[in-house]
Amino acid sequence: MNSEDPKTVVEHLFRTEYGKVIAALTFRFGTAMLERIEDSVQDTLIKAMQVWAYKSVPDNPTAWLLKVASNHLIDQLRRDRKINFSEDVTPFFTGNESEMDTVRLDTTISDSQLKMVFACCHPSLSQEYQIILSLKLIGGFHNREIAEALLKKEETIAKAFTRAKKKLKDQVETLNIPVEMGLQSRLFVVMRVIYLLFSEGYAATSGSQMIKRDICYEAIRLALILYDNPHCRHPNLNALIALMCFHASRFDARLDENMELVDLEHQDRKKYIQELIQIGIYHLESSGTLDNQPSNYHLEAAVSYYHCMAKSFETTDWKNILRLYNLQLQRQYSPVVLLNRVVPYYKVHGAKKALLELENSNMDLTEVPNGLYYAIKAELVYSLQDWEAAKDALKQAIGLTKNELEKKHLQKKLHRVEKNQLQARSS
Repeated sequence: MNSEDPKTVVEHLFRTEYGKVIAALTFRFGTAMLERIEDSVQDTLIKAMQVWAYKSVPDNPTAWLLKVASNHLIDQLRRDRKINFSEDVTPFFTGNESEMDTVRLDTTISDSQLKMVFACCHPSLSQEYQIILSLKLIGGFHNREIAEALLKKEETIAKAFTRAKKKLKDQVETLNIPVEMGLQSRLFVVMRVIYLLFSEGYAATSGSQMIKRDICYEAIRLALILYDNPHCRHPNLNALIALMCFHASRFDARLDENMELVDLEHQDRKKYIQELIQIGIYHLESSGTLDNQPSNYHLEAAVSYYHCMAKSFETTDWKNILRLYNLQLQRQYSPVVLLNRVVPYYKVHGAKKALLELENSNMDLTEVPNGLYYAIKAELVYSLQDWEAAKDALKQAIGLTKNELEKKHLQKKLHRVEKNQLQARSS
């Protein structure tokens, strides 16, 4: 037993082990039990917080969760008389790998979470359903987090998840793992799921944390397991691993000693994790494109590469970063990419032209997450010393931001603008 804080352990386990437990139970009990499995795992997490507060955290908390959740389901089925278990039924998980992981083949996926993602990405389901199921069941995402990731309304996601579960239950009775070509046919959706997992961990849309490292590292781990499988190796996977490593290398510089956000401009680049940067470079260099058509993963990885390699904010290669954003927009319109492009455009062409670019974009602001439009606008008008416009934009951004740490960061900027305005009036 260990003496870690039970609440902290359970919160960590929810993000890192929730998907594993859901996956293992779904493979054993089938998709028809999916809703009961979800309820059982959530009840078990609550029970863990209560029991561990008195008895301390077990040495293998994941095994405990799986054993308790499994036995809870068996008890339910016994009461319903839907299956006939003998009285001496033993827990199917005791700390070792479950029976579905005992046989490993080079042509299949061995990790339970990845198995579940591939299973959720069944071709009978729409791509939207595949992604929503994966993020809910593997990542433990809330509807709001998925809505932010997919640029949709929260109620739309809730309804889609209900429909997706029903279709999975009706059309995919057992979770079979594809092999060889089957793996390749689902690979692109699986990569998208991993990318969205990482993105939510890197910039949490809500809550009191800005960075959820455990989610990010879990996404990288899943991608590296994919890379180990010869039938899953693809230029896009290399590029995805590269961009995640580049982003993760800056974790320590994104927060100061008070655990408050630090702008890219003021980050201590000595804190960048060089080992992750080197891994990122290796995978970026290995990500040769097919038909000279770079994917969005390639383009995003290259942008992050330039930020990692710049000795300072001022010496960043903004022209190449702007070119990469232009290429992304040529491939596919995205309001988020369009907004992010404004920053290098500002560095290359100045604040006035960048402000015109922003105001002439005519984008639907309901598609833009967390007040990003107003946060960027505030930065531009602030550089033009238009204090009132900067204050108005920051207030708009603060009102739309759901992450508490980001909101606090914007409030500090608002105080800075108000201070500069007072100084300008008095001079």
